[in-house]
Amino acid sequence: MPHVIVVGAGVLGASVAFRLAQAGSKVTILEAGRVGGGTSSCSYAWLNSGNKTPRSYHDLNVAGMQAHFALAEEFPATPWLHRSGGIEIASGAKDGATLAAKVARLSDWGYAAEVIDAARLAELEPDLVLDAIDAPTVAWCPEEGWIDPVLFAQWMVRAAERHGAVLRLGARVVAVSEAAGRVTGVVTEDGEAIAADGVVNCAGRWADLVGGDHAPRIPLAPRVGFLAFTPPVPVTLRNVLRTALVDMRPDGAGRLMLHDNAIDAVLPLDAELSPAMPQATSMVRQASRLFPGLRDVQAEAVRITARPIPADGYSAVGPMPGLEGYYLAVTHSAVTLSAHMAKLIAREVVGQTPAPELEPFRPARFFSNRPAIDGGAEAFVSAG
Repeated sequence: MPHVIVVGAGVLGASVAFRLAQAGSKVTILEAGRVGGGTSSCSYAWLNSGNKTPRSYHDLNVAGMQAHFALAEEFPATPWLHRSGGIEIASGAKDGATLAAKVARLSDWGYAAEVIDAARLAELEPDLVLDAIDAPTVAWCPEEGWIDPVLFAQWMVRAAERHGAVLRLGARVVAVSEAAGRVTGVVTEDGEAIAADGVVNCAGRWADLVGGDHAPRIPLAPRVGFLAFTPPVPVTLRNVLRTALVDMRPDGAGRLMLHDNAIDAVLPLDAELSPAMPQATSMVRQASRLFPGLRDVQAEAVRITARPIPADGYSAVGPMPGLEGYYLAVTHSAVTLSAHMAKLIAREVVGQTPAPELEPFRPARFFSNRPAIDGGAEAFVSAG
């Protein structure tokens, strides 16, 4: 029975640990903080493939959505999963035409998407006031949704433990050990050497720090992710909502989560955080233009993180060149991909069976002259 160390217990690491243990591996999960306590705890957590190109990346994310839904067949309950739907509202003729073209492309690819009128929008979101958006075009994707990422990660860790996995918290990996070009284990920050037959690096934005000085690494381009949260409010938002003003989704107990890519682009990671900071106030104000029930509401909490993004914007999943037994899994789409990608990774690590759908996204592309993935800049801004 091979012993595999999984570094990181976020949504992806927890899922990978579960599937590896289920497949018969001896699994040790090493987490520097708490389960789901890294980027997973500051994720918009949107299940979608609406903006993800090229087609190979879109299809991978659709498989991820379907894998999340299929977990209902394996678990007695899936309290982390919210199959709500997704709504996008563009403003003005130009952006409206762009959105309509995207809906046409998605429909052609078999993705549930349609342009809807104001009457249908009112049925879906009766509290939303559309007047705040000039010349709106509205798209609805009924199969999208969102998850509670920390809850999901905890359920996956518990499932892994039922198959014999061991979770160790407060274990920060600082180096991968090797001999004759093969992984032999890891070294933690306190100097402990832990032997293993393989290592799967799911450390997200910290992935390039895990291997130490001698292990290969890929270039990362982390991007700030900033979220604001309302207190419980009298607003019946049902869908994940993206608009020209602000992005929003429910976050349980009557609270709403707010996000704005424009703020992410300019806010420094070391910004002094406060619910009263201008960025949070601005998002709540914009949201109140859409939902009058938010008037006079102030943000209750804010969070900031650095999202884990390989330098070209696309997932990097697979064996690391030059070090046998060292596997990397870094993706900005960890929420959507985790349930599906975990199965693929377990198949490759335990069964030694290559997953063809992962071929375009191998870490090896950063060590060769392989052409870049041609998907535009959308990969950088599509949360989930």
